[in-house]
Amino acid sequence: MRLYRNGSNEDHVAFVLGEVSEREDVLTRVHSECFTGEILGSLRCDCSAQLRLALRRIAQEGSGVLIYLRQEGRGIGLFDKLRAYNLQDQGHDTVDANLLLGRDSDERTYDLAALMLRDLKVRSVRLLTNNPAKIESLRELGVTVNSGEPLVAPAHAESARYLQTKVERMGHTIDLALGHATNGAARNGHVPVRHDPVREIAARASGFCERAKRPFVTLCYAQSLDACLSSSPGKPLALSGSETLTLAHSLRASHDAVMVGIGTVLSDNPRLTVRHVAGRNPRPIVLDSRLRIPLDSSLLREPGRSACVASVPGYPPERRRDVEAAGGTVLACAATPDGRVDLADLLRRLAGKGIRSVMVEGGVQVIRSLMASHLVDFLVVTIAPLFIGGEHGVRVQTELLEGPGMRNFHHSKIGGDLVLWGEPAWRA
Repeated sequence: MRLYRNGSNEDHVAFVLGEVSEREDVLTRVHSECFTGEILGSLRCDCSAQLRLALRRIAQEGSGVLIYLRQEGRGIGLFDKLRAYNLQDQGHDTVDANLLLGRDSDERTYDLAALMLRDLKVRSVRLLTNNPAKIESLRELGVTVNSGEPLVAPAHAESARYLQTKVERMGHTIDLALGHATNGAARNGHVPVRHDPVREIAARASGFCERAKRPFVTLCYAQSLDACLSSSPGKPLALSGSETLTLAHSLRASHDAVMVGIGTVLSDNPRLTVRHVAGRNPRPIVLDSRLRIPLDSSLLREPGRSACVASVPGYPPERRRDVEAAGGTVLACAATPDGRVDLADLLRRLAGKGIRSVMVEGGVQVIRSLMASHLVDFLVVTIAPLFIGGEHGVRVQTELLEGPGMRNFHHSKIGGDLVLWGEPAWRA
């Protein structure tokens, strides 16, 4: 903790993790105090949750700065903030309540934050914020803000209108699930604020490849309530509804490549294209240690896309020529002791080809291998409200339970499915 005091004897604090002096792209949060949320636990705002999320994100990064500024109530002070709360209780939103008190909707300034970052010798920042005005203010004060990264906190019914006002009247970039204003709280305490996995993945993947020397890996799959991924080995099963299928295609479009195992290709002959949303098609990657991919596979015949078939030495040379003549690219990788593609080696090779993010869609063996190798950086799991049953389901369930848990996760009912997303929590 580094304490700074301004001319009015107010204390401001910079929480610094790791080495940030003379560094570029330092993950940074500029946070203004909120007594009611951070001390009393008020749910009228998202301040307390954002503070904890920011600290967690910086901890995950391994270095960064959180600047805590003493400007309560968006700069109007605690007394007028409580008066504004009374006006909000009468039906006014947070902006109008401030204006009725003769105050601006947001009176915060960031001069002190700029001075503190200069004192810490931070060269440039990636700012954790949903507020474009904060980015612009800091830039005007001479802070090099290379990017803004979203910080969308879990919401409650009490904060629904507050978040809605932030979006509609203050320009904050928080996605509302309904896209427009809602009147009052949502049912069962759930508010219409969508924590967007596509945006969160983009924020987490930014700069990851440069730091880790491999692409960012998102594991995305659908399962039944009894943890089945298919009805029987080698037989595909459509589990996702149309709404979650649209989400899956949005996720595909946000990644450079999409990866499946050869079992998925043999059983389902997928195209792995983006069809339900507007967006680019990712490059297909097939894990195929013995180079068994059918020459008439859709992935080899898709115009303008060269499927990368990852294999290990030992296949006949003519087989490679046939696959490449059919439109694929064979990528020879190191082998594991059991003769499979070494995933860590494959990911390093993909990074060398400019692939910075990979979405993995299965099947079971691929999921197990990635989990065992701790090569999953983000999880998106769709749970369909179905029981499939059978020994296959029990076997898959046991295998998946050997993997990690999920932390820092969000969940949402999308169509008829439950979707969870977050980061893996690897067990010791």
